Amino acid sequence: MVRELNTGDTVRLKKPHPCGSYDWEIVRTGADIRIKCLKCGHTVLIERTILERRIKTLIPPATK
Repeated sequence: MVRELNTGDTVRLKKPHPCGSYDWEIVRTGADIRIKCLKCGHTVLIERTILERRIKTLIPPATK
């Protein structure tokens, strides 16, 4: 299933970042997607297919 991921969206992943946060902001989209940890600010470039498997939920903008 292909999810529609846009710049500025917030996603919750299945496993936490070492800092303890599960929430990431999408910074850049394309074949590879750059995401930024909302707790420590670390950025990661990850393949779209791998990220889609790791996403638990897409957080709506109203609950940020």
